[in-house]
Amino acid sequence: MSGGINQFKLLEPSFSAWAPARDRSRQIAVLMSGGVDSSVAAHLLKADGWDVLGITMKIPVCGTGKSGCCGADAAFVCNDLGIAHYFVDVTAAFENLIIAPFRRDYAAGKTPNPCVDCNTLLKFSRLWDFVEASFGVNLLATGHYARVVKNGGKARLARAKDPAKDQSYFLYGIDAGRLEKFILPLGDYSKQQIRAIAVEIGLSVADKEESMELCFAGEGDYREVLAEADEAGDGVITDMQGNEIGRHKGVAHYTIGQRRGVGFAGGEPLYVGRIDPANNLIALGKREEVVAADVSAGEINIMIPEEFRAGAGLYGKIRSYGKGSKCSIIEAGQTSVTVRFDQPQFAPCPGQKLVLYDDDDNVVAGGTIVQ
Repeated sequence: MSGGINQFKLLEPSFSAWAPARDRSRQIAVLMSGGVDSSVAAHLLKADGWDVLGITMKIPVCGTGKSGCCGADAAFVCNDLGIAHYFVDVTAAFENLIIAPFRRDYAAGKTPNPCVDCNTLLKFSRLWDFVEASFGVNLLATGHYARVVKNGGKARLARAKDPAKDQSYFLYGIDAGRLEKFILPLGDYSKQQIRAIAVEIGLSVADKEESMELCFAGEGDYREVLAEADEAGDGVITDMQGNEIGRHKGVAHYTIGQRRGVGFAGGEPLYVGRIDPANNLIALGKREEVVAADVSAGEINIMIPEEFRAGAGLYGKIRSYGKGSKCSIIEAGQTSVTVRFDQPQFAPCPGQKLVLYDDDDNVVAGGTIVQ
């Protein structure tokens, strides 16, 4: 299977080897990036009496940045905390499952979300299986700001207490059956509180800035990894009615809703409203021309089946930020969904994610936007 765990390689321990003192019910693996959030998550779990195992993915870095491997910070933090740490080389699987589809999607005029795809296809599926097979540890934790809550004896994925930092949008792809074994220590904290804890315990990464770029693009622009995605070269820019108004530099350089960097100066703000890779053109429109009330998504992951039904009133997000907007499910299937928003949404992007929440801030379902 392309991207299977047979492609993974467990490297030697960074410092001390895994030697748990507690039984399996109190052993947990923490996925660590080298940032302050996952580092504090590991500290909080150890302070709570867990045997903690730090795991960092070794991935290809395609950019030209100078930062190198952030996992080195994770290794040193684990050593300082007295926690075993290992790298797992997932380079081949990452290329197959994340980078190659990323390039293909941009070439097809889509706007992929590789962070969500990495969580779904690697971290919370294949990597989790590999860690369990390698160490016998079946509980997993991360430094994401989200919560796992119990409702009627069932585990639900819910928003973080701090709405400004909530990252549940990125986690919707996890198998609902795994939530019982998924721990999110930061769900009740704010970023400021986590920084304060890091300073208090003297973590070396306490003041480390958050990464805003793709992990596999180094410190560079994501376009650096789109080499073969841009073979068509420059092409035509039209308005939304099909009239030619300019030239573009390659469809892979644009996303739906983009305004800056388009290369066309109109008399009023214009946004990318359509990308047509087959004809190598993009269309620009006014804001009201790039909104939509109905949004459809495929590749659905259903977290709460009883709430995923036609007519259900929910809250939908088509981007990671914001609280979500009221919507109703028009059509609900096992692999697709269509919702109608009470207020039309600006520039739904094929390739991005639609995530649906209920009144209690639980994730009901999510999928990849197709129109």
